[in-house]
Amino acid sequence: MTELPLTLWIAIAGVLGLLVGSFLNVVILRIPERMAASWRMEAREILELPAVDEPAPPGIVREPSHCPHCKHPLAWDDNIPLLGWLALRGRCRYCKVSISIQYPLVEAITSITSAVVVWHFGPTMAAVSALVLTWFLVAMSGIDARTQLLPDQMNYPLLWLGLALTLVPAWQPVAVSPASAIVGALIGYLSLWSIYWLFKLTTGKEGMGHGDFKLLAALGAWMGPVALLPIVLLSSVVGAIIGGGLILLARRGREVPMPFGPYIAIAGWVWLVAGDKLLAGYMSFAGLH
Repeated sequence: MTELPLTLWIAIAGVLGLLVGSFLNVVILRIPERMAASWRMEAREILELPAVDEPAPPGIVREPSHCPHCKHPLAWDDNIPLLGWLALRGRCRYCKVSISIQYPLVEAITSITSAVVVWHFGPTMAAVSALVLTWFLVAMSGIDARTQLLPDQMNYPLLWLGLALTLVPAWQPVAVSPASAIVGALIGYLSLWSIYWLFKLTTGKEGMGHGDFKLLAALGAWMGPVALLPIVLLSSVVGAIIGGGLILLARRGREVPMPFGPYIAIAGWVWLVAGDKLLAGYMSFAGLH
């Protein structure tokens, strides 16, 4: 299998990314719905309220795809990643309501990032792990952008997987020892936790969510403590560019909260595939080697 040309592996990764991106759209939409249903049930139990007969939240895998507006099941060709949305011209075949740009955007981003991962790591076991990390980051960014939530159902598995991969170095996209992964997770969590409390104590406001701490902890487990400062700095730059763009172009108010998770995810992914080059470029610019 590894005898195949790298360009073919990159193309395979791009097509696989389209398919996975289609599934990630389902994850982005349905996990928050399932979380909300679970919270309502827990709240009724705590308040000792009678149970309410409400429809079960949609499943992640078994529930067939349907239009979120008219609920009509989608035909197989409507579900073709990217091409289905283009063929329908961004509108539901049945109710003619506009289909969110999220669908082709997530599919395209997942395809491109998957291809870049295989281009960078080659057809290796490390590339497989890097793809899993990439797909997690895409899904979590989409959820946070839509709902300002970073679910524990995704943060914790990502953290534990990063720690577990230290036991099988061949699968690691970034060489990290078990001790470094643990330290990276601790520093990742505590650094943003400290900033959160410092900001809250001085302003009385919450500057970020707890999910951000856990996401940075997970990236620390995957890439070690050395990667954390560059990721935080990169995420600040990305946030300033995207946030500024939304304020200027979309006329989004400065007082409107903006999720920070997608910026951490983008910075973490950039460091995953280009951290060594960025570090070497900085060292050369600073005259350190």
